[in-house]
Amino acid sequence: MTPPRPAEPDIRRYYTDVYDEAGRLGRTPQGRLERSRTRELLARLLPPPPAAVLDVGGGPGAYAGWLAAAGHLVHLVDLVPAHAAAARRDHPVAGASAGNARHLPYADVSMDAALLLGPLYHLTERGERITALREAARVTRSGGPVLAAAISRNTPMIDLIRQGRVDDATRPAILAAYATGVNDPATGFTTAYFHRPEQLLDEFTAAGLPAPTLYGIEGPLWPMLETLGAGEDSTLFREAVACARAFECDPAVIGTSCHLLAVATVGAR
Repeated sequence: MTPPRPAEPDIRRYYTDVYDEAGRLGRTPQGRLERSRTRELLARLLPPPPAAVLDVGGGPGAYAGWLAAAGHLVHLVDLVPAHAAAARRDHPVAGASAGNARHLPYADVSMDAALLLGPLYHLTERGERITALREAARVTRSGGPVLAAAISRNTPMIDLIRQGRVDDATRPAILAAYATGVNDPATGFTTAYFHRPEQLLDEFTAAGLPAPTLYGIEGPLWPMLETLGAGEDSTLFREAVACARAFECDPAVIGTSCHLLAVATVGAR
């Protein structure tokens, strides 16, 4: 394994000492919408259980545990050792270890599917993101899917405006992130990259994963859910899910989602 990149200590520190990733998907309306829609898409796009699924950057196991409970044989790798330990402790996964998305500790064609639901938005260099996608494809059997999530380029500005955190002092950094995609950790979030939809598709193709399909996960109504604090049992939440589903592949709307999800099938080798 190559020596850590400069960003990696910042990411480990953020998720170890600053931010509780374990509670993220249940903490806010947007998180609950993300969880609901991501589960829906995974159930649709993954092979039926039992399948060997590699969850790269799976954090403390929010999706790995759900997939394992559904009958999949899930292996989790995460950059943060505490996340891997929590996944082993709290979920019926086949294995969980600390590791790097760019250098996966698994043999070629050893998995039926691979997920990268976090790594791409913590790799700020295009080449590193392509390497991570190639690694996911390497360990996936022919005909199996590789699925990767990204944070939409539009999300930081929309969310910070919603929170009332945009002013003359913060606006330059926010506009810089919108222009370049690279987040300044001084904003409070860790080292991150925000994708335009076409960039995510291009990176899949560059990694040898042609003809990817792109989905918007939360759809355009997630800021409204956050502002109004809509619960999962509310009509507004249910309609936001239905709206996200209706618009999920519309190229004119995809970028309004907080998160994007791309999927492609590994070709014959």
